[in-house]
Amino acid sequence: MRHHLKYQVLGLLAIFAVSSVVAAQEPRNQNRQRSEKEEAGGPAPVHDLNGTWRGPGEPELNNRIPAMTSEGQAKLKLNIPDPFSATSNDPWKTCDPFGMPRIVNNEISEIGFATMPNRVVILENFAKVWREVWTDGRPLPQNVGHKGGPSTMYFGYSVGHWEGDNTFVVDTVGMDDKTWVDRRGYPHSIDAHVIERYTRIDHNHLNVTETLDDPAYYTKPFVIAKAEYKWIPFQDNPAAATVPFSAELVCIPSEAIEYMRLIAAPADEDTATGEKKK
Repeated sequence: MRHHLKYQVLGLLAIFAVSSVVAAQEPRNQNRQRSEKEEAGGPAPVHDLNGTWRGPGEPELNNRIPAMTSEGQAKLKLNIPDPFSATSNDPWKTCDPFGMPRIVNNEISEIGFATMPNRVVILENFAKVWREVWTDGRPLPQNVGHKGGPSTMYFGYSVGHWEGDNTFVVDTVGMDDKTWVDRRGYPHSIDAHVIERYTRIDHNHLNVTETLDDPAYYTKPFVIAKAEYKWIPFQDNPAAATVPFSAELVCIPSEAIEYMRLIAAPADEDTATGEKKK
């Protein structure tokens, strides 16, 4: 009797062991199939940018800047690029916010999107900035920065809508004119309008175009920059070890001050102007 019971227990243990192996293999097989499908790419899902995208790092800035108005030219002369220079007034030098539109085109190593019921949140990896783009049909505010209107903000006010299945269009106004258009120091007025177009051309590729319309400073609208982002694979697969943690890209004021004290100020040549110190 004891032998018979022992064999029954051993048999049950064997069944449980086999079941556990099969159960463990099923998620792995599903993850492998999902990973292979994701790596291969495929069509873009409809109205979906959600997740994290890897950028090229350096922006593709437009070199064909249109003619500037006299007001725009006067503002441009006040801006001295190069944050590593003693004479520069680049906001980057003092770790001030990039704001819009520069946050889109300055440090483009990574971008993320998260969809909520009434907005899309854009996650800019540099300085860990998030931007709310309202998609509930509200209009953009009027007279921003002028009498009767709201105050300007570093990142402005943004609304978004979909064009077709795969292009998300973001309109932004009300940007503080202390911010620059890009790292070259081009300015914008408080009445500037920025249009971002995020087109997911397939599952793994996202094209971005950023355009500025600012009649106060430029004679016509122009594309500021373009970039192509690539989908980071296996984001929904916790078993995959190929997804790296995002690098932390933060401008730290104390480190910037120390750099200026130890390197930039004592330098014999100003890298922004190319002139020798007096």
